[in-house]
Order: sequence, then structure tokens, then C-alpha cells
Amino acid sequence: MSGTLSVVATPIGNLEDITLRALRTFRECDYVLCEDTRVTGKLLSHHGIKAQLKRYDAHASEKVHEQVLADLEEGKHIALCSDAGTPGISDPGVFLVARAREAGARTEAIPGPSALTAALSLAGIAGNQCTFLGFAPHKKGRQTFFRALPDVPQPAVFFESTHRVMKALDALVAEHPGSRITVARELTKIHEEIVVGTPSQVREHFLMTPIKQKGEFVIMFEGEAVR
Repeated sequence: MSGTLSVVATPIGNLEDITLRALRTFRECDYVLCEDTRVTGKLLSHHGIKAQLKRYDAHASEKVHEQVLADLEEGKHIALCSDAGTPGISDPGVFLVARAREAGARTEAIPGPSALTAALSLAGIAGNQCTFLGFAPHKKGRQTFFRALPDVPQPAVFFESTHRVMKALDALVAEHPGSRITVARELTKIHEEIVVGTPSQVREHFLMTPIKQKGEFVIMFEGEAVR
């Protein structure tokens, strides 16, 4: 294959958090695959870029994959982005990247924003290691997930949505009341916030201000031994 699939990281909040290389890639590519054309369209419009946008999300059909591979075989340059952050990190883009690589297409990373690294940079967690667990399970395996957190040898980091963050804090209070957690909320956005404490302290903070239960969350668990 002579085409190229560019995996482009986009802002997780502030629209200025994008690299010059990412902007050039969007200008030069044949088209952009994105989770939501409205979200990506807003980003590109903010930077004065016009590009053909095509939807690619977790529900993409086999026909969509085959068309993308055919375009790569023809030598087209395709950019892949998610609504926010780096594609392939807790994101359906990982399937397309794998298919493209298996087919022999050139793939390249256009690095940039990541909620994981942004949260770790603000958490003040000592050491150079962590274990990233992606999103906490929605239903099946959720109780086991929270119960097993102390078995992770390094600080554990996971994502949680606005719809389940309070349930996650309830689980941490029940399973690991003496642990220390850090919750990063709405990173790089106007209402960015970092909350540190025991699960019950952090839970109380969000109970007292229900409006803060909305947003995107990164939760860092440091274990029972931390006081």
C-alpha cells in the first residue's frame, strides 16, 4: 500500500492545545475520519481549516473499514482523530489502525494531548510508573475491577464518565476507605479541577457541589498504604 494513515491527537478541552504538525496534517490529507463530524468540524473551523470529514466510531461497519483500506491502497492520505485526545487510547480507532497495519499501509503518529499524561502531570504522584486501566467496566466485572485495585503494584489510573463517577466513588469508599485517590476533572477546560483525598473525602466534595459531577474524569488510585 502506498497510502498513509495519520493518527492525530486533538485537544481534550482547550482548542489551542494542538500541534502545528496536526494542523498541517488536517490541511493536507484527503479526508478526516472522526468520531463526530460536528466536534471535529468545530475544531477545524476554529483554526481556519476546511477538510472533508467522514464519521468513524465504535459502530463503523465492515464496509467502512474496507473502503478505508481501499483508499489507502490507492495512495490516499487519511487522518484519524477522536473527539478528544489520542486515538487508540480507550478508543475504537485501535481497530482501524490494526487493520491498516496488517494490510501493509503506512501508519504514523501525530502526538499531542492525552488525558492520561495530563492528569499524571498534575497529580504529584511519586515514582515513574503507573498502570493504566482504561475505562472502568460499565456492568460486567465492575465490582471485581474495584475490588482488585490494590493488587496493581503501581498507582492505578482509569477513566470514568459523568454518568458513573459517583458510583465509582461509592465503590472506592466501600472497598478501599483508607486509600488515597486523585480525581482530575475537565482537564484543560474552564472548570478544570484536581481533588485529592480519601474516597469519602472526595465523594463528599462532589456531593456538596452536584454541578461538579458533570464532565470527564480521570481517577488515580494510590493504594491502602497511603495516608
